[in-house]
Amino acid sequence: MSAKRAVVLVSGGLDSATVLAMARQQGFACHALSFDYGQRHRAELTAAARVADALGAVAHKVVSIGIDALETRDDHHPTRLQVGTHPPIVDGLDAGLGECAVRLD
Repeated sequence: MSAKRAVVLVSGGLDSATVLAMARQQGFACHALSFDYGQRHRAELTAAARVADALGAVAHKVVSIGIDALETRDDHHPTRLQVGTHPPIVDGLDAGLGECAVRLD
């Protein structure tokens, strides 16, 4: 019988590291997934790779997404999305793209 498999979204932070550790403890073969959305702090992706390796992920993939090209507009204040450390749109993208990764497996 093959091991249970999971895709774990790994940002390099404490929350995602905890989820990965818990999934590994429960016997899941974990595939770590991170997103490069043009964040200023590249250390996040380095930390994600270290977390995935240290906690025994089967593999760690980084998917590049160009959210810097998205625009937010309203009638009074057209603006271009400013990609900072963690724009709010990233949480939704993480969840949606993580769901896609699970379905593609």
